[in-house]
Amino acid sequence: MESIEKIVIEACVGSLQQSINAQQCGAGRLELCDLEDPDGTTPSEAMMRAVKEAVNIPIRVIIRPRGGDFVYSPSEIEQMKESISLARRIGMDGVVLGILTPDNHLDISAMQPLIDLAKPLHVVVHKAIDYTDDPLAEMMRLQEVAGVNGILTSGGHTTAREGAEVLRSMVANQKQIRIIVAGKVTNDNLHELVALIGASQYHGKRIVGPI
Repeated sequence: MESIEKIVIEACVGSLQQSINAQQCGAGRLELCDLEDPDGTTPSEAMMRAVKEAVNIPIRVIIRPRGGDFVYSPSEIEQMKESISLARRIGMDGVVLGILTPDNHLDISAMQPLIDLAKPLHVVVHKAIDYTDDPLAEMMRLQEVAGVNGILTSGGHTTAREGAEVLRSMVANQKQIRIIVAGKVTNDNLHELVALIGASQYHGKRIVGPI
């Protein structure tokens, strides 16, 4: 199990002020989203640039053109490519993305051009994986995909605590991909979840408290 001092704490933020507050409260990394949708969509160029200017910790930006499901049209995938190119130009640390097939498997063939385009940024597959029938099996498929560095997941459940058994299995089987534990992770339950799951990275909107 990782000691708490070695844990990467990633705050999910939706504004410039939240980004500044999260850094001041101890976040080691940001995931930047437009939080008008509960699961987040791609923020504006102005927001990306403002946050990049204001903080000095790594920023990963979500690449999600709309709310709803994760099955995207060709035009939406082109929009995702444009957002990835923008994130690279601005100097983001990484991008967070995911595409599903209509039968709820990761659509790796559709994701591969986006992964390749993102290089050399970190690429994280987001909680779309939690909408698949078997997140652990999908993780094993992803480990054969060059360029994927992380998976943001709650183990197929609403909360990390509920998905702890799956998350422990994912952590035990991770190779080049690192598991980023999500799902109602807060400053109040972080220590408990570290002890329960044993991952090295955790993510949440309230992971450093109210911001």
